[in-house]
Amino acid sequence: MALINTPFLKVVNDEIQNKIDKKVNQFQAINRDKKLINLSSGDVIRPLAPCVMEAMHKAIAEMGDETTFQGRGPVEGYPFLIDAILKYNFKNYKIKIAPDEVFINHGTKENLAGFGDILCRDNRIAVIDPVSQEYIESNVIGNRAGDLNENLQWSHIVYLECKKENDFMPEFPKLRPDIIYMSYPNNPTGCVMTREILEKWVQYALKNDILILFDATYKSFVTNPEIPQTIYEIKDAKKVAIEFRSFSKNAGFTGLNCGYAIIPKTLSGYSYIADKGANLNALWRRRLMIKNYTPPYIIQRGAEALFSQAGLKWVRENVDYYMSNAAILRQALTDAGLKFWGGVNSPYIWVESPYDSSWKLFDKLLNDCYILSSPGERFGPHGRGFVRLSSFANQSKVIMAGTRIASMK
Repeated sequence: MALINTPFLKVVNDEIQNKIDKKVNQFQAINRDKKLINLSSGDVIRPLAPCVMEAMHKAIAEMGDETTFQGRGPVEGYPFLIDAILKYNFKNYKIKIAPDEVFINHGTKENLAGFGDILCRDNRIAVIDPVSQEYIESNVIGNRAGDLNENLQWSHIVYLECKKENDFMPEFPKLRPDIIYMSYPNNPTGCVMTREILEKWVQYALKNDILILFDATYKSFVTNPEIPQTIYEIKDAKKVAIEFRSFSKNAGFTGLNCGYAIIPKTLSGYSYIADKGANLNALWRRRLMIKNYTPPYIIQRGAEALFSQAGLKWVRENVDYYMSNAAILRQALTDAGLKFWGGVNSPYIWVESPYDSSWKLFDKLLNDCYILSSPGERFGPHGRGFVRLSSFANQSKVIMAGTRIASMK
């Protein structure tokens, strides 16, 4: 019999999701004529841009012609997409990123989880909390997390508690980590880091020789010019930070799975066995050659179209649609007298429960308003006492949900 990766057993049972499913099933069994409005999802509902469809149809035709057929793509992605990314996302901010520092991938989740392949298990990991639990669980199955204690925290992970008193910004840890996972605009709190705060974290990483893995999936939702569009706007961030981005949320690519990572060649790690340094960019390239293929040519041509005039317009319309949903929910929560954060430069809203637990507000929204939310425990131990609402929903349903929330007693 094959031996399994034992740490995987620690996360195979998702107790929070099981509890959610049980509550939803009970609701539907009692209320067969009621339809839930799903405000818990991180998936999008608006379709692909017409220019993306046109580009993909053209690419399909090319794949059927021997003279234009494309086989397996370059490990780092096709140059046409990398050039489009650099021209739009970085040259506009006068940031120098070289083409061989960009890696097209299948999305942020896969890359954040996979980056542990080139990092030693002995690294001390720090993670902001609350946050999407993929960061935690990928380190659990990588045997870096230790054991789960009575506070539902993994013993070998440093939790950077984000409190409401400081708008869910983390404080520097007492115990120095080797790697810090950060996500801004943040999922689930919807909060963003100002330039001043991000500068302090980059300086902290530089001073203490720490690698920052920065999830910038939701950067397209930032409209405040005081909020950096990329961590590389901060001086010397290329010496300490890797940035991950995705086309999923702003362009409807959740079903196509395409994103990219920026891994500067100025980043290095150290092997105490070989007693020498190693370039992380080169290590990641080699890791991709061993474990991954780049996304298909057809999908990368679709992603390239997002940087056309029509594509950029469509992305802005998508963002505006979801942010208008967020505004509707924010107004409803205000009318209901509930305290909340986010929903301005982020599609997520973090609502404080007026009761003694997240689950009581979850139940209230479910049973009285017919709204499915995400309990804070889903995002780590410091998510207790909150629920997350998502603006990724049909606007007519959001308006209906807003009316129900506003009338809550």
